[in-house]
Amino acid sequence: MTGTAAQRGAPTITPRKSPGDVSGVSRHWFGGNVVATHVANGVNMLFPAGERFFVRSVNHYIAQIDSPELRAQIKGFFGQEGRHAKAHDDYNQTLRDQGYRIDGFLRFYNKVGADIMERLAPPQLRLAATAAAEHYTAIMAEGAFTRGVLDNAEPAMRDLLYWHAAEEIEHKSVAFDVLRTINPSYALRMAGLAYATITLTAFWMLGTATLLRQEKLSLREIRDELRRINSSDPILRRVFLRGIREYARRDFHPSHNDNYHLARDYFAKAAARAA
Repeated sequence: MTGTAAQRGAPTITPRKSPGDVSGVSRHWFGGNVVATHVANGVNMLFPAGERFFVRSVNHYIAQIDSPELRAQIKGFFGQEGRHAKAHDDYNQTLRDQGYRIDGFLRFYNKVGADIMERLAPPQLRLAATAAAEHYTAIMAEGAFTRGVLDNAEPAMRDLLYWHAAEEIEHKSVAFDVLRTINPSYALRMAGLAYATITLTAFWMLGTATLLRQEKLSLREIRDELRRINSSDPILRRVFLRGIREYARRDFHPSHNDNYHLARDYFAKAAARAA
């Protein structure tokens, strides 16, 4: 299959405003479950810096993109990711207001991720890592709509995460198409996958642990709850093992998984509710 996602019928990438205010969500907004909430919070804390890293990685090569279709997709990608970063910055402030001490973790995350790893990694590897990370986020986004992952979330957080998920599906091919334009090397793509997998899992686990340490739970309670959360739909298998298996195919392209209708249906329903 040739051509960019834009040329194969992917939706127009439209930046939209965040759906609402999350300052009033409760401390344990995921069905009152402490551990499930902080597993979600652990990755939510990564989004602001992560989204901005994605934008920088793609923007480094924008002058080398000749396709008008792909350049239009990139512009939409930048707009969406910028709004996602701002929305999750606001949610991080909500965590602070709830009394969680997150700034030490965020300083470490930014120091290691931006000041060290990003500075040392070559630009093509950063782009390859972005393409791979976007594949993981697209899988998580699909799960939000097809697996009822957010059914127990409070409405404000559910709206935020559905909005984010739908836009992730819309722009899931952009970084990959830029990478393929700049350097279609399979080895580079796999190196980016390794980079993204290691950094995402390590920082996600550390962020989750940072929050759980501030709760009055025993290690046994945390362990038992993690087992219950993962027993029916383990994140490792649902996101990471699936992501690696799909991404490792030599003919892989994000648009092969034609789930754009999930985003289209969500925004149509959101517009109908607003009207």
